[in-house]
Amino acid sequence: MKIEALPRRRYTPNPTPIQRLEKLSKHLGGPEIWIKRDDLTGLAGGGNKTRKLEFLVAEALRQGADTLITVGAPQSNHCRLTLAAAAHEGLKCRLILEQRVAGSYRKDASGNNFLFDLLGAESITVVDAGTDLGAAMNVEAEKLKASGRKGYVIPGGGSNALGAMGYVVCAREILAQSLDMGVAFDEFVVASGSAGTHSGLLVGFNAANSGVPLTGINVRRPRAEQEGNVHKLAVEAAAFAWLPAPSRESVVALDEWVGPGYSLPTDEMVEAVRLFARLEGVLLDPVYTGKAAAGLIGLIRRKHFKQDSKILFVHTGGAPSLFAYQGVLQS
Repeated sequence: MKIEALPRRRYTPNPTPIQRLEKLSKHLGGPEIWIKRDDLTGLAGGGNKTRKLEFLVAEALRQGADTLITVGAPQSNHCRLTLAAAAHEGLKCRLILEQRVAGSYRKDASGNNFLFDLLGAESITVVDAGTDLGAAMNVEAEKLKASGRKGYVIPGGGSNALGAMGYVVCAREILAQSLDMGVAFDEFVVASGSAGTHSGLLVGFNAANSGVPLTGINVRRPRAEQEGNVHKLAVEAAAFAWLPAPSRESVVALDEWVGPGYSLPTDEMVEAVRLFARLEGVLLDPVYTGKAAAGLIGLIRRKHFKQDSKILFVHTGGAPSLFAYQGVLQS
């Protein structure tokens, strides 16, 4: 189905800005760094999942659902924003939290975990890594059905073909802004996690024949596995939207900045978060954008980009989780 024909809620009133990071560019002595501020999307605290939820929640409402059901990690931006969308629409929301790092869930934790309570999660179920999350969500949906209610299951990160439409649209938005600003970008860089954002951008740029490489910085998985995940979803999303599928060769998800594991701090992440905050007043998060920015900085130091290149870093949000990492990030 063409994207224009899909039901969609609008949680962000205007295109998010693209800004030049002059002081960071000068500090690194590399190419011109620009940033797409998708931390400034709508809903509570903003972030990339807002764009996906515009399509996913619209479908939930179309189906007559009264409850959203989703999964994420203990500091999940996706869970925060799904809860915010549910509150905005007058729906209930149930969460399944996966401890991807053993013992990482604490009921009294700050950051997004605190916001799960503030935003009114109807229930929170904590499971161990490796749990069949789809089955766990279906259990919640069956419980609701038995009590005469209707749940709508949203996969982790909102990353399915429908959710990816949010970033096909974002790719169009970036290209339109680039044209309007008279700035021709030479490469795009984005965090690569549940694959919906990465694959959606890939489909959107490919459909527009932009010819600009998109580099994903992996935050969780080995490179080959993540690139396979991204390409699979990109092919599904392209077919869903009646658009050409990107080639496997166009999928890049570098894994050198994952560190010891998902959500676990690295020195490079800490440096990146501090540099963006102190030089540009931009808050990154420790799990996604901090590691993606560490990858961007690492690539600049490796001379991956030409000196006169213009690089656009897509900021996917997540700043509320900073407060759960105070001990790591304070100098």
